[in-house]
Amino acid sequence: MIGKTASAADLLEHLHSLRSEESLAGIARYGIVTDAALGISNPVLRKIARVAGKDHARAFALWDSGIREARLLALFTMEPKRLTAAEAHRLAGDFVSWEIVDAAADLFVEAGLLALIEEFAAEEREFVRRAAFAMIAGAAVHLKREPDGTIIAWLALIENHAADPRNFVKKAVNWALRSIGKRSHACHGPALALAQTLAASADRTERWNGKDCVRELTAENTLARISR
Repeated sequence: MIGKTASAADLLEHLHSLRSEESLAGIARYGIVTDAALGISNPVLRKIARVAGKDHARAFALWDSGIREARLLALFTMEPKRLTAAEAHRLAGDFVSWEIVDAAADLFVEAGLLALIEEFAAEEREFVRRAAFAMIAGAAVHLKREPDGTIIAWLALIENHAADPRNFVKKAVNWALRSIGKRSHACHGPALALAQTLAASADRTERWNGKDCVRELTAENTLARISR
């Protein structure tokens, strides 16, 4: 029985018992790395995480297994208040899949490690740089008490990296810009202005980012939302 006293070994054994070849084929279609995967859905993993509870040391033992589901479970059961920047860098060194990156980005934001955003954006590794913009997107949505000025300042990073053509960076940059623009009335104007600048760029990736964001940030439902 899996509970709060379960060890990393107990949880790994339980995860292996849930292996699904059918699900493995399904998640592969979403660009998820399945070399070390068991084919367990995120809702099931989150349910296991709720039952197992938070345990920082156990979470790192799960992470070190290298198994996709164990790493997601690790991220779901780490203790944000105990997570250090050094530990976050350690996790980032193992990033190989966008879904792991995005789950980790949520954890880093919850842990208040916002200084990592600039550090990760400066990294050349595709998935580490993606983490920076996934963090921006998450912070723009979830950090309601953070001053808008903090969020707006990250537009400079978006502008600096909007020409990165790598798929997982490009999509995260786009996500971050849209999230800032939809955060508030104060954020909308600067984000839209940047999107319009990018839309007029001679660079193909910048132009794609800009046009896509302009489309969403000028949509009626977006304008109605921020006007409220």
